[in-house]
Amino acid sequence: MNEQNTSWISWAGLAFLAACNRPAEERTRQDEAVGQGEIPELAIAVDGGHAAVRQLAPGYVSLWAAAPRLSGQLSLRGAAPEELWLEVANCMPDAALVLQPAAPIFTSERDTTGVCRFQVRSLAESVPERDGQRDLRFTLAPPGTDQPGTFRFAVMSDVQEAIDDVQDIYQRLNQEPGVEFLLGAGDLTQQGTRDQLERFQLELTGSRIPYYTTLGNHELGQVPTLYHEYFGRGSQTFEYRGVRFSLLDSASATIDPTVFEWLDDWLTRGLDQLHVVAMHIPPLDPVGVRNGSFASRAEAAKLLGRLAQAKVDLTLYGHIHSYYRFDNAGIPAFISGGGGAIPERFDQIGRHFLVVEADAVAQRLAVRVVRVD
Repeated sequence: MNEQNTSWISWAGLAFLAACNRPAEERTRQDEAVGQGEIPELAIAVDGGHAAVRQLAPGYVSLWAAAPRLSGQLSLRGAAPEELWLEVANCMPDAALVLQPAAPIFTSERDTTGVCRFQVRSLAESVPERDGQRDLRFTLAPPGTDQPGTFRFAVMSDVQEAIDDVQDIYQRLNQEPGVEFLLGAGDLTQQGTRDQLERFQLELTGSRIPYYTTLGNHELGQVPTLYHEYFGRGSQTFEYRGVRFSLLDSASATIDPTVFEWLDDWLTRGLDQLHVVAMHIPPLDPVGVRNGSFASRAEAAKLLGRLAQAKVDLTLYGHIHSYYRFDNAGIPAFISGGGGAIPERFDQIGRHFLVVEADAVAQRLAVRVVRVD
């Protein structure tokens, strides 16, 4: 073997090792782009990447909400359009649009598929032009949800090949009083293909509440970032009624180093709040028979140490198709993989979801399991 070939193998090996060391790097970079969109006539930037930009056209913006409260900036370029339509799928019931500067909103509705539509007019009169551009801040959220309070949310993960049977889970969830949104820890689909992501989105119309989720290993498929196009970031943080939620992309049985940097900031923000952290693959498998955990026990200890130091109040996981209640690093933990994917044998739990009651004022969380089968 000549020297040139030896050198080529060496560099190829280094590239392979780099890819193995950061298997989620591409998805992390895609996270940073979520919520940004631009065409010559307008641009949008959603704070925190809390929405996927589905479509932009002159006078039209379509988003998929990935968090219960959205805010950001719209920039209109050139002549102001006669009207601007904002459509937000997966939006909260009772969500209200607030604009700064204030502009007349002529249409405001949420249809049976969970899409909120708003028609804004008189932009030329309401929004001043500066350097050929009109900037408009927006907030879309149910009134009062920026203040600490008491509320309920549900948790469900691991639907996968059971997509044909998920509707009765949604029907049972719809019967739960006071649940404001559904939180997910990944594995929505079998292989993360475009057809499967669209099918999952279609089936969501059977639920009266929106679904905010991270991705799992079954969403990686052949195009790992296709999930972002549909449902937004794999790793993000948001606040609702005084409770902080942080979702982490652990679909590759690891957390990307950049996400660890983001997490440090999110943990600091959550120090004086209830803080719920959710991800797909748990750092440690509480049973051990499935090896359903991080690839590195050292990294698992690193992550749990940070969560414990920041006094995280609750950790939620999927991946293992069963239900387990345990503690990790002294933090209450739940594995809930009851969306219908092939269940663990002999555990007698079957399909299920969790209901969590959060009281941000009293700093309390209460979790119960709801069996569907």
